[in-house]
Amino acid sequence: MDYSTLKTALGSGLLSFPVTPFGADGTFARAPYEEHVAWLSSYPAATLFAAGGTGEFFSLTPDEIPEIVASAKSVAGDVPIVSGCGYGTEIAKGIARSVEKAGGDGILLLPHYLIDAPQEGLFAHVKAVCDATGLGVMVYNRDNAILQPDTLARLCDVCPNLVGFKDGSGDIGLVRQITAKMGDRLTYLGGMPTAELFAEAYLGAGFTTYSSAVFNFVPGLAIEFYDALRAGKRDRCTEILNDFFYPFMAIRNRKKGYAVAAIKAGVRLQGFATGPVRSPLSDLTSEEDEMMAALIAPYKR
Repeated sequence: MDYSTLKTALGSGLLSFPVTPFGADGTFARAPYEEHVAWLSSYPAATLFAAGGTGEFFSLTPDEIPEIVASAKSVAGDVPIVSGCGYGTEIAKGIARSVEKAGGDGILLLPHYLIDAPQEGLFAHVKAVCDATGLGVMVYNRDNAILQPDTLARLCDVCPNLVGFKDGSGDIGLVRQITAKMGDRLTYLGGMPTAELFAEAYLGAGFTTYSSAVFNFVPGLAIEFYDALRAGKRDRCTEILNDFFYPFMAIRNRKKGYAVAAIKAGVRLQGFATGPVRSPLSDLTSEEDEMMAALIAPYKR
């Protein structure tokens, strides 16, 4: 898929990040992953992100990532598959090349490892990854990788395959400045944890879509919320927030890392063999699993 086609696809609907299942020996479990991705692909998601943040990118080895991408591609049909990418510049370049070789459709560049960096360093990092691949690239503004509007504009000038901007900072003032400056040069993706909680604010800031983690286990509800949001049905959005998303938020906030672990629990409760999260995360307690089971009972597949 060429990067202009990917840019259009990203803005055409809801996005999501499949969880990565692990077997009893702790390695990637391909069969349950393909079963789950095939199920998700039967719903109208615009793009799926393999080995992304919800897919525990931070716990995967670089060698595992292309295998996961190829596995997703084998069952996703026409749904584009974008891969997580990150760490230091040289590792990120290698991941980008391996994803392209594996048949991936794009790259989501997650924050680099550990340290803060000046804008010139972030510029060099993003440009090096874009130059390493012919795939479309999205940058993820979050934590220690916050691109300022002028830096992003410079990158767009020299990186034709930079097609997307995802925000997980929650800084609405900054992201509105970016959408005002860059216009339709990029596709804008909301990327806060449990993005539906922030979707109305991001829509007002010029973001056309967002990535839904709960799509992993309640895809029908996730699509209904997205459609209601885009149609301006605020009452229905409020109803879904109160009935599902705020109770889910209460579970998610009980422990650090549950933004991933609670999603994996939901997928497991829908009957998919996800296995545990990898350390340094931890799984939900049995009490919390019961809370999740009660929450998703109306949406069992």
